[in-house]
Amino acid sequence: MTSEKEEEHDYLFKIVLVGDSGVGKSNLLWRFTRNEFHLDSKSTIGVEFATKTIHLEDGKVVKAQIWDTAGQERYKAITAAYYRGAFGALLVYDITQRASLENIPRWLRELREHVDNQMVVMLVGNKCDLRHLRQVEIEQGKKLAEEEGLLFLETSALDSTNVEEAFTQLIREIYRLMKKKALVNESTQSFALKQDNTVVIRDPSAAKSSKKKKCCT
Repeated sequence: MTSEKEEEHDYLFKIVLVGDSGVGKSNLLWRFTRNEFHLDSKSTIGVEFATKTIHLEDGKVVKAQIWDTAGQERYKAITAAYYRGAFGALLVYDITQRASLENIPRWLRELREHVDNQMVVMLVGNKCDLRHLRQVEIEQGKKLAEEEGLLFLETSALDSTNVEEAFTQLIREIYRLMKKKALVNESTQSFALKQDNTVVIRDPSAAKSSKKKKCCT
């Protein structure tokens, strides 16, 4: 487990990397958090994570805690526990391995079994630098993403193509939905809808003062 130097932040978002073993999840993690790539990287055993701080346009600071989950079936029981509490996920396949795309629906089902329905998920076609070995066309990835309501990008951890964009786009979308949800909650706390569809403004201070008054007979 690794982490960057501590920096003050407004939000902490847990993000999980999901997909078959060998699709490049670990190298996406290290490219984004350390700007490193390891050609001899081995399959992840269990779970590891790294962090990176993102500064958003409105001045807010998000600390992304990114978990790399092992893709091997025998580690499924271990990684399942780490889905809990995640705000977003990168669902990764290898554009040179058609089977890794065909397995995406299974990974997506497992993901949705363990997380909130409002979790933000991005489908990522990794290794787009290997164009001569491509088995999955970009249109196929886009189509699957549209059908499942996912964000979509093709990336290359080797040459950094769209790696920063994939993570930051995911984080911005999580933040956008979080702000939207906060506004909805604030609205429901301020208004109550009666059965006759008239709206009553709740005034907390008035409610408190009314409790202090004694009933008159």
